[in-house]
Amino acid sequence: MEQPLIETDILIIGAGPVGLFAVFEAGLLKMRCQVLDILPQPGGQLTEIYPKKPIYDIPGCPGVLAGDLVQNLLRQIEPFNPGFTLGERAETLEKQADGRWKVVTDRGTVLLAPVIFVAGGLGCFDTRKPPIENIDQFEDKGVEYFVRNPDLYRDKRVVIAGGGDSALDWTIYLSNVARELTLIHRRTEFRGALDSVEKVQHLAQTGKIKLITNAQVTGLSGNGHLDGLQILHDTDGEFHLPTDHFVPLFGLTPKLGPIGEWGLQVDKGAIEVNTFDYSTNVPGIFAIGDINTYPGKLKLILCGFHEATLACQSAFNVVNPGKKLSFKYTTVTGIEGLAAS
Repeated sequence: MEQPLIETDILIIGAGPVGLFAVFEAGLLKMRCQVLDILPQPGGQLTEIYPKKPIYDIPGCPGVLAGDLVQNLLRQIEPFNPGFTLGERAETLEKQADGRWKVVTDRGTVLLAPVIFVAGGLGCFDTRKPPIENIDQFEDKGVEYFVRNPDLYRDKRVVIAGGGDSALDWTIYLSNVARELTLIHRRTEFRGALDSVEKVQHLAQTGKIKLITNAQVTGLSGNGHLDGLQILHDTDGEFHLPTDHFVPLFGLTPKLGPIGEWGLQVDKGAIEVNTFDYSTNVPGIFAIGDINTYPGKLKLILCGFHEATLACQSAFNVVNPGKKLSFKYTTVTGIEGLAAS
């Protein structure tokens, strides 16, 4: 059976916000894009893990839900008509005689492009599960590792465990949704933003939530659905805490997957890049967003947008060798004009 063949100017591996914005910047320079992602829909972590989480550091947006940001990005790139190959994982990479890269997916789709943008966020990832013996029995029966739909917790007893930004952000958000909300952390210090820490402490002081530090969850109980947790406190010892939902937010374990075998220079699971244009050590391959690393790296969506913009400028020279780049401002020409010109 003949495998699907797709030819494009830039193959973008990763349909998260940075990959989607790269489509926009490439479109301004008249380059066609095909977006490949293992997930069945665009948006990456924003869609899969926290679509209802508010994001506050996107320029010009005082606050936007993650899922809404994805929809805005999709509308923004519509004029450039990108292609999407979803639900498939990039497997093999091979340089062709004509200089283009050939990528074959786990489902046999063949993609050809002179330029590849690796925008895979954290790459393939697994959740960091707490070491609780019977936790697998309660997954999707009261134990959730992501908050996909906050309404699931409306008027319920909810316990969140963790000390990072996700745990703090969801504690703040769900304090107005859940009937009872408890945040458990194994230390007194938190790793999240200071403003979020102060908000959580204020919620605890005013009785909106219960904050338990220097403690951890050691056991789960329930008959078909979670109904309680066993807590071990450093000074108070063990006690039982009734609950309807337990949400351990301990982060993700990133893995590059097959991309890690492509000859790219990797440091601690991230791809090393040149900050001039976020190119890798392999000519024609760029890495943008959370999947790359360089001195001073900040894992912020807005930083990924900047990286995508500069990468597209250099990609133009690969896609159009010898052609002079004529940069145009969208404020002068407008998106429709640039898409049609």
